[in-house]
Amino acid sequence: MRKVGQNIRYYPDLCKMKISFFAALSAAAGYCVASSRLSTEMILPLLGVFVLACGSSALNQHQEKDIDALMTRTKKRPLPSGYIKPLHALYFSWTLICSGFLLLAVTGTLSAAFLGLCAVLWYNGAYTYLKRKTAFAVVPGALVGAIPPAIGWTLGGGELQDPRLSALCFFFFMWQVPHFWLLLLHHGKEYEAAGLPSLSGIFSHMQLLRITSHWIFATVVSCLFMFLFGLVHTPVTAVLLLVSLWFLRQAVKLIKGDKVNERQGRAIFTKINYYMVSVIVLISFDQLMGQRVSYGLAMLVQ
Repeated sequence: MRKVGQNIRYYPDLCKMKISFFAALSAAAGYCVASSRLSTEMILPLLGVFVLACGSSALNQHQEKDIDALMTRTKKRPLPSGYIKPLHALYFSWTLICSGFLLLAVTGTLSAAFLGLCAVLWYNGAYTYLKRKTAFAVVPGALVGAIPPAIGWTLGGGELQDPRLSALCFFFFMWQVPHFWLLLLHHGKEYEAAGLPSLSGIFSHMQLLRITSHWIFATVVSCLFMFLFGLVHTPVTAVLLLVSLWFLRQAVKLIKGDKVNERQGRAIFTKINYYMVSVIVLISFDQLMGQRVSYGLAMLVQ
């Protein structure tokens, strides 16, 4: 019997820290775009987003522990490997979910807390259920990725009906799909072996390459919508355009190649994560820079 204290180091893996960090980072982008400023007031509610995402991820691993044990990619996770007991994981996940929700409710806004609750219900309820029913579950499941920036937007004082928010959330929604399907290029058969429906059982490798490349192209186009909705309007615009064109090359590589080995697939998977982070940094910096330019011009007029 392992003591709980000896297994503390496995709890970060249970929380999927990187994914949870990306959720908080996208919420920070929503805050910056809506408020055009950085403030210490954003720290606690954004921490709430992070904690909530950690709890939701931990609960998801508890829900899928039996499936994870059947796949090479996931069988070493804390639950199937036996490093954390299922009951401990369940208590831990609900503690994080409740803590994250309370942080959003107390330090943020009720609308932010409500959106956080919706994210948990959709991810751990609808999406987790759909994964067992359809190979296309990631499409409705990608809605979860659109919620953190909306949370940050409301924390920054933005209105949910603002069309600029729609453009921002649409990008994060689109990004989720190729991000997941890039994994299927080399792990789809594992999903099938575990009894989950997978696109690899519907399409050939070449067809999946082309479908994923088209979604990458669509993700870049969704990013360009931010120009149309006025989310970027400083010299940062040129940098964002160059980054988008750079990433578009990855889609071209997928279309041209008749086979992508695991090393190449992982490289493109890494790049799509870099692209998302780059967009977050650039649009946030654009808003902060735009605010300073406006302030400078106002001072000159005075």
